Amino acid sequence: MECAVLSDPRNAAKIVRLHFHDCFVQGCDGSVLLDDTITLQGEKSATPNVDSLKGFEIIDSIKNKVESDCPGVVSCADILAIAARDSTVLVYMRVTFFFLTLFKHYYGKCSMAGWQVGGPDWEMYLGRKDSKTASYELANSNLPVPSEGILPIITKFLYQGLSVTDMVALSGSHTIGVARCQNYRARIYGDYTVTADQSTASESYLNDLRASCPAAGGDDDTVAPMDNVTPNLFDNSYYQILLRGEGLLNSDQEMYSSFLGVQTKQLVLQYAHDPLAFFHQFAQSMVAMGNITNAVDGGEVRRNCRFVNT
Repeated sequence: MECAVLSDPRNAAKIVRLHFHDCFVQGCDGSVLLDDTITLQGEKSATPNVDSLKGFEIIDSIKNKVESDCPGVVSCADILAIAARDSTVLVYMRVTFFFLTLFKHYYGKCSMAGWQVGGPDWEMYLGRKDSKTASYELANSNLPVPSEGILPIITKFLYQGLSVTDMVALSGSHTIGVARCQNYRARIYGDYTVTADQSTASESYLNDLRASCPAAGGDDDTVAPMDNVTPNLFDNSYYQILLRGEGLLNSDQEMYSSFLGVQTKQLVLQYAHDPLAFFHQFAQSMVAMGNITNAVDGGEVRRNCRFVNT
């Protein structure tokens, strides 16, 4: 993960997103990693995932290295959970990638050992098994989507055994993520001007978004950071953006601006003003999400994360 984040800081967000999309469908069982086969329909082509989930090759690379050293021991689901944790730590590191690049140049490796780090970190349960099945249907029904209002999203979190607090804290991972034009077009041509501050900076930001994401359609795969202030740093800037009414996704801004979001608004305010409270809760919520298990599939340790063992 150090090498992956060094090559592109956005890789951190890709892995965190993969872990989230894995856990919300059948539990944290690596089902999101499975490719379609003649006998199995995977989850990658489900509406919330298609053209959205990335980073599979990073997990493949890690799995290959682990499998060569201890074959048949470490599941793909555990690798994904650990990689998501490490991604969060790596993008909080208060060193520039310029110095890390120099380090790699002179020492020939990607190790960041010895650098001072902070932010959220957590110990996690290990021993997950990889599922032998996937669920295209559950991927379409269980995963929150950007166009949803706050009540349907809360319902989906409660269904997984997670709380409203977990929902607001886990949404904070958007501080290092990007969104596709297709998913924020309705927002920037809709109620963005209603929720956002009427400032020159806000107007300029909106104009930039509209310039690259036309109302008439097209350019669906154009991306924009969900935190346009510190997009490559895991911090609480995302919540401060919501206070200004400039959330890129409708589902994000609803947590602060919706009249139904009494509890979520208070949490957004708290995390916007207290980064340590956010880090603490994010770690607890990631552990809670990572403990969602597949209660049906007996599971296995896959040799290749993309296919069940034969």
